[in-house]
Amino acid sequence: MLSPPTPTLTDILFNQTKEFVGVYDVALGWFAQVNPAGVHLLGYPSEQALLAASDHSQSLTAVDWQHLQKLAQQQGHHETEAEIKRLQGAPFWARIELTAFTSEQKPYLLVRLTEQSRLHQAERELAQSVRRFEAVVANATIGIIMCNRAGEIVSANRTSHQLFGYAEDELLGQPIEVLVPHAVGLRHEQLRQSFNAQPSVRAMGAHRGDLLARRKDGSEFPTEISLSYFYLDEELYVVSYIVDITFKKNAERELIAQRQYVERLNAELEQKVADRTHALLNTLEQLEQRTDELTRALAAEQELGELKSRFVSMASHEFRTPLTAVLTSATLIEKYPHADQQDKRQKHLQRIRGSVRHLNDILEEFLSVGRIEEGRIEAKPVRLLLDALLTETIQDVQGLLKAGQTVQTELHCAQPIWLDTSLLRKILVNLLSNAIKYSGENSVVTVRAACVGDELTLTVQDQGVGISPEDQGHLFERFFRARNVTNLPGTGLGLYIVASYLQLLGGTIALHSELHVGTTVTLTIPYEDHSAD
Repeated sequence: MLSPPTPTLTDILFNQTKEFVGVYDVALGWFAQVNPAGVHLLGYPSEQALLAASDHSQSLTAVDWQHLQKLAQQQGHHETEAEIKRLQGAPFWARIELTAFTSEQKPYLLVRLTEQSRLHQAERELAQSVRRFEAVVANATIGIIMCNRAGEIVSANRTSHQLFGYAEDELLGQPIEVLVPHAVGLRHEQLRQSFNAQPSVRAMGAHRGDLLARRKDGSEFPTEISLSYFYLDEELYVVSYIVDITFKKNAERELIAQRQYVERLNAELEQKVADRTHALLNTLEQLEQRTDELTRALAAEQELGELKSRFVSMASHEFRTPLTAVLTSATLIEKYPHADQQDKRQKHLQRIRGSVRHLNDILEEFLSVGRIEEGRIEAKPVRLLLDALLTETIQDVQGLLKAGQTVQTELHCAQPIWLDTSLLRKILVNLLSNAIKYSGENSVVTVRAACVGDELTLTVQDQGVGISPEDQGHLFERFFRARNVTNLPGTGLGLYIVASYLQLLGGTIALHSELHVGTTVTLTIPYEDHSAD
């Protein structure tokens, strides 16, 4: 607390004055003393209640109180106007005077509040409203002109003066008709009187036809104008909002010119299209023919690419296996130079012979495909005994049998028949090789043959891995192998060759297979019967 001043000074400063007077302790952040008038003005029951107010964060005014303190301390004295809060009751406007002083080396502020009268507040609010209005109108990007009933300009913003080429405030007091082209001046006066009789708000662009405005130098420019009105002390005032649309009109003219240009181009193009339609129709017909040819050529090329890819993949695998076996066996033979090791040399020589036969079989399949596609193979029927051919063929594949595998036959064709022996043997070898290869140990391969009505029915049945329904539709394609046997050796050409040979013999092939059960292939081949001879 401050040291108590003299009674006379206290009576003068605090008790007698009718305005708020208080001493503000800067370090404390609140008042140290307040006179009775100030206590009453802020709505507190007593000075002790005001000084003991716990919520010091509630400033007297919405103005930054910390900022006011700094200004007063820097300048020694500072004055401003602000809205003051009360503990009870409505806030009020007051003039604030802050005077900085020091007592016992502690900073204080002498605070004086003078309540403003209602008239003063109204005047100040009106002044602020006028300033806001003037700021909005003055900074508007369109022309705003206000006229009285007589058509005299009473207000015009900066943009209006710039649009019409007048100096600042030069339009005030002039008739609105100075901004209207001479050709429509008289009519404009009539329109203005009609508007005064029945004023209404008119939107921008509502006027039919083009509107022109006149600058101070007499030049004219296109505009769009909207109108509004208000009454002040029963006096009518009309407000015009004016936009220069020169750029818009130029763009419209350019658009019209471009549209006309495009229309001319369209007419010329239509004629050219009509002239060339006939030629195009002829060309289209030729293109359709070429398209069919190209489609067929593309399909053939794609098929050739796929075949090439399959061939490279298959050949690289199928040739590598026997060649590796040959190389390995040849290397091992060198390690058995003594006479008593002949059995071991013989074993590896046998492996070499088997690998060479396998390579020969692969090459024979490739050569057969080439001869078939070149049309160099023809069926040459000769007299043959089917049982002898079947016995010889089964003997040829004995070396392929796995442990416990057997081949059983059921023959019902005793009489000689006329067929191409070579083609039929190759067909049987392919079917038997597949049946043995894709069947496990201790399985049975059954061959059935029957001759009925000049037609040979030949069936090869195995107990092997079977073929999925998805793969069965592709079995007779070149280089195709079922997905469940890709780990077993094979070229994917066997059934393709069988189907091709059957076509040469005029026969057909049917296949029935179940996964993990087995496969049955049935051939039907017509033959010549020369038994009477």
